[in-house]
Amino acid sequence: MPKYPPPDVLPGKPNRATLPAGTPVFRVHTTHREATGFNSRAAHPFYYGGRFDSTTYEKYGFLYLGFSVGAAVCEVLLRSMPFDSDGSPRLLPRVAFERRSLSFLRLTTDIEVVSLMSGTDLAAVAQDTWLVHTEGADYPQTRDWGHWIRRRTGPWAQGFVWPSKREPADRVAVLFQDRCGTAPLESAGPDPVDFGTRRGEEWLNGVLAPYRAHTAPRQRGRML
Repeated sequence: MPKYPPPDVLPGKPNRATLPAGTPVFRVHTTHREATGFNSRAAHPFYYGGRFDSTTYEKYGFLYLGFSVGAAVCEVLLRSMPFDSDGSPRLLPRVAFERRSLSFLRLTTDIEVVSLMSGTDLAAVAQDTWLVHTEGADYPQTRDWGHWIRRRTGPWAQGFVWPSKREPADRVAVLFQDRCGTAPLESAGPDPVDFGTRRGEEWLNGVLAPYRAHTAPRQRGRML
């Protein structure tokens, strides 16, 4: 992790990327949350929270998206889950998924984001791959850097896009509610997949299998 805070000024001009209207995206979210709704709960500045969440020092609604089912699922459910030394499948704790669902969405409008896809993109904001690939222990620092980038890019920056750490073949993004206007997302048609149901868990295991992961067994007597 970098042993320094963000500089006073941007060293370069952040690179923009446009996420076109109609782009299919996928979101893993708590089942009770509206699929297109932003998360308004600020993370603790120093402890729990995601890579680019808001905090009590800088509040904004936010949501994370994957550009494939694999990226959306792996970024949320396989975070910080290493393989055992024997390479056996990773076992996903039930608490990690039973209250979550995956929703199929699409963008309703063009979204302008800061690109963090390449080395030159990251250098323009005084960073390297640490910003988008580091694990959860460093998220208090990545949140601070994310706030710094937001403050120095102005309202055009409606979010960030970067390569998925856990599915490098695809991308993930965070969108900011205060810069996206109303209803930047809509349902793409299929019903959400509720991982807390038997059918939803079977579907989830089908996604997890190529990543050498599987949900933990149910406790005896629990049937949905």
